Amino acid sequence: MNKRPEDLLRHYHAWEPDTDGRDFQWRARLLQSLWREEQELRAGESDGKIRGARLVMPDAEDALSNYLTKNIRKLVGDEVANNRKQPRAKKKLYTEPRIFNNLLSSQPLSFNLFGELKCESSLDLATRVLGGMSGGRIHRVCSIDFEFSPGRGEEHYTGDHSAFDVYVTYETESEERGFAGIEIKYHENLKEESKAKAERHYRDHGHRYDDVAMQMGCFREECLSDLQSPPLAQLWRDHLLVGAHQLEDGEVFKDAFFVILYPEGNAYCSDGVKRYRECLRDDSSFQSWTLERFVECLMAHSPAEWIRKFHQRYLDFSQLDDLLANSQPA
Repeated sequence: MNKRPEDLLRHYHAWEPDTDGRDFQWRARLLQSLWREEQELRAGESDGKIRGARLVMPDAEDALSNYLTKNIRKLVGDEVANNRKQPRAKKKLYTEPRIFNNLLSSQPLSFNLFGELKCESSLDLATRVLGGMSGGRIHRVCSIDFEFSPGRGEEHYTGDHSAFDVYVTYETESEERGFAGIEIKYHENLKEESKAKAERHYRDHGHRYDDVAMQMGCFREECLSDLQSPPLAQLWRDHLLVGAHQLEDGEVFKDAFFVILYPEGNAYCSDGVKRYRECLRDDSSFQSWTLERFVECLMAHSPAEWIRKFHQRYLDFSQLDDLLANSQPA
């Protein structure tokens, strides 16, 4: 890891040496802090400290300023308002105020990346992009949903509260129905969940996890203990949810796969994906996509301004070059 430009990071309220373990993390935090300043948004506070990748509440909720377009802001506003009306058992896990004020969170990123695709009435762009990303497995996108679980807490699925950041239903070339459960990461290190929490998940639901894993038949038995702990545990539970959903609803869905979507520079994620693949003896229900390739695919099929805005905000690290060239490392 390169030495960090402490003075520069402190200037932008982005100095978090205990949180940002690798270069990508502090660079992403700095990039989001720059974006906030360019939008003329004030830095928010957390635990008594001003943080450059946070927005001020309740302004962030009122203006939905974490989101890139009018369509996406309306979508998020409707989703959150609807969710607040739901009984507890049916609520989606939209973490407030994080969904409004956290610029690094993958939940707002999910809406900023897939929101316009969902809002497109014909879903044609979604079909072209997701068809390309899936190697043709997705022939026609039917629907896009967010923070979706087929049955949160229901034992005939996985019994826990796992959900997909993005859930896509589709038709295959042979006109069979399928779905993709997508987990999205940006700044995260795959260790947000403690080992103790992962162990509780397994203690409470391990019998069902083991049953689904056996029926899926894609995991190496010698790797199961690794899959039960961070950094692989969340990926495993989401992958199991795909398996349980298809096992339970196979009359509807003849095809299904799990996707982890992340920036190529996030070494925590790329290392985790490599380790996860090593735990599979059959990877037909697992795909890994990078944000960079996804955005390239978007740009190849559409000149829409929101795509450029997304790339600039989340992936254009060249914006840091001049700042870093003139800074002193810690």
